[in-house]
Amino acid sequence: MKRFLQLHYLTVYPPSNPNRDDQGRPKTAHYGGVARLRISSQALKRAARQSDVFQDKLNGHLGQRTQRIGEVIVAHLKEAGADEEKATEIAKQVTDAFGKLDAEVEKKQGVVRTRQLAFISPDERKMALDLAERVLKGEGLPEAKDLSKAVLRKADGAADIAMFGRMLADDPDFNRDAAVQVAHAITTHRAVVEDDYYTAVDDLKRPAEDAGAGFVGDAGFGSGVFYLYVCVNRALLLDNLDGDASLTKAATEALVEALATASPPGKRNSFANFARAGFVLAERGDQQPRSLASAFLRPVDGADLMQSSIGALKDMAVRMDDAYGSCADARSEMNLVAGDGTLGELVAFSSADLG
Repeated sequence: MKRFLQLHYLTVYPPSNPNRDDQGRPKTAHYGGVARLRISSQALKRAARQSDVFQDKLNGHLGQRTQRIGEVIVAHLKEAGADEEKATEIAKQVTDAFGKLDAEVEKKQGVVRTRQLAFISPDERKMALDLAERVLKGEGLPEAKDLSKAVLRKADGAADIAMFGRMLADDPDFNRDAAVQVAHAITTHRAVVEDDYYTAVDDLKRPAEDAGAGFVGDAGFGSGVFYLYVCVNRALLLDNLDGDASLTKAATEALVEALATASPPGKRNSFANFARAGFVLAERGDQQPRSLASAFLRPVDGADLMQSSIGALKDMAVRMDDAYGSCADARSEMNLVAGDGTLGELVAFSSADLG
């Protein structure tokens, strides 16, 4: 098995706002001395996790990032016959394994939650519920130093935790290093945020009244060809999945497909930004990974930004090989502009040597 799978995506986003900043406008970055549009790695990873591809192909192997595992435990214990007070008491004890309890929320809302989000695998959720049930039946709770060991795991069948990692501040022994690194996607060319001035008309306003709108507003948007770089450490992914080769293969294939077909859903009802990759280069090898973002340090231009971007990307890959030696042992690509390759071929390539 080759250790690394590197993925390079070029995707056209039409006028849209899939990933907003704190003021509701498209995220941006300065790169190569000019303004670019940007989509954060967090937004891209969540889009993949929530995609139909992940939900279908990794069903039963996806974790949940939540502060509300305590509420799940309370509901489970109440179904098992516990009263509210007893269920809450046990839930607080078990939930402590996932992080510090939020006393303020409990005081104001009467619910059991952690202060931080915890990324919880299906196995860990089941173990927490089983432990709570046993405590309800009279079994003693493990000592504080052993509580985490009774509920948390360093490796199991949660594919998204294995890929994207997790940090548990109170139990660093159960942190998981991410086997997949996802860069922020940026436009390959200069791009700016534009403003859409819009109005909403009152359908019941009479003709005799003024012609003004019922509401006036503005919204930011942008468009362009985005470059996304992703590196998969498949050896670490296999370790994170507790040595399950079949699940490692399924997770790798789901990731390749999801990143080509799923996009962040911000303002989708306004812009219908269902974007799919127009070019993907996949590379396998044991060599030190490298991004090809330097291909766009000088922004591309011209009448066909996608074609120019593909040319710049492939040229940089060749230059890297010439300077450093081959940066991959095998490559596969899908090119919509040239009509070459398919997503199915890319998916098969990504897992061909995983057994």
